[in-house]
Amino acid sequence: MTQQSSYGFTTDERAGKNSFFISPSFVDVHVHFREPGFGYKETIRTGSMAAAAGGYTCVGAMPNLDPVPDSPEHLQEELDIISRDAIIDVRPYASITVGRKGLEVVDIAALKDKVIGFSDDGSGVQDDRVMRKAMETIAEEGAVLAAHCEDNTLLCGGYIHDGRYAAAHSHRGICSESEWRQIARDLELAGETGCKYHVCHISTKESVDIIRRAKDRGVDVSCETGPHYLLLCEDDLQEDGRFKMNPPLRSSEDRAALIEGIKDGTIDMIATDHAPHSTLEKSKGLEGSAMGIVGLETAFPVLYTGLVRRGIITLDRLIELMALNPRYRFGIPMDEGDKVIIDLETPFTIDSSGFKSMGRSTPFDGMQVWGRCEETIYKGKTVYRR
Repeated sequence: MTQQSSYGFTTDERAGKNSFFISPSFVDVHVHFREPGFGYKETIRTGSMAAAAGGYTCVGAMPNLDPVPDSPEHLQEELDIISRDAIIDVRPYASITVGRKGLEVVDIAALKDKVIGFSDDGSGVQDDRVMRKAMETIAEEGAVLAAHCEDNTLLCGGYIHDGRYAAAHSHRGICSESEWRQIARDLELAGETGCKYHVCHISTKESVDIIRRAKDRGVDVSCETGPHYLLLCEDDLQEDGRFKMNPPLRSSEDRAALIEGIKDGTIDMIATDHAPHSTLEKSKGLEGSAMGIVGLETAFPVLYTGLVRRGIITLDRLIELMALNPRYRFGIPMDEGDKVIIDLETPFTIDSSGFKSMGRSTPFDGMQVWGRCEETIYKGKTVYRR
């Protein structure tokens, strides 16, 4: 039976199977593909294959690389690998500052036409004057600044949320203020400079409220959160590196605020912050493991299962968050040949051993979900078929 949604997406029956949902393919504006410099964690090839397996045909690749894409020459190294190895549209970020050191703004004009935006992801820009200069220049050039917001003076060696679990298990915590304080600073600067400003991976209730109020007063701001912040909280933590990421899983109250944010439009999109590491780097528990989890191959099914099937948001809203809003905000054209076909009715169990990504660390391993990607089509060509 064919079904129509408000966006005109359809489902159909194939080969006698259950109805399949056909949607515009997904866009993730926040991934880490690790090349050049860290190909033992992930490569452009394996990362783009993982994206295709998750229904994505466009991603924004973050600049914590070696060399950092802070000049046309350094950026070209990444662009050459993308041209050679990517099976989908991989759009790099350039860094905001030289070497991502937070001291000197890069040549924005020389880089803007080759990148999706500018970010020092993995590091917050600590100096107010440097951030103001970056925003002024990015506003003049009509680009997007995507900020990792973290006040280093408030980290205090923490590695999980400073909450109940940390206290009960003698872990060092990261306070919520380390995130929202820098967001508040940046939004004041964005309002003054007119910069097109995007906040990466928000995780706290204060962040949602600060961004909501900034939108109300006309600041040109968008933001993202991740699937794990919407579906998990500190109460789900285990003594396992697959539960360690930055920002950390916060409180149940933070999670509730994030859900309200995606319902009322404060949060514009969902991005995975796909951050693969080697098995060894993720094998040292909460304290010793590297921060970061993989997410491209699990994002739609865990969100569809945890949010849509439970009646928290509609399927249409999920498609807005994963496919439409990222395109609108980052100026990515909608190609009629970019589609994903999804089986919404057959449950399956997430098994990280079968991932296309070189990373295997996900808190959703073993979870029963619905919404498996059956086929991903990029510019009219199938780039993934289960």
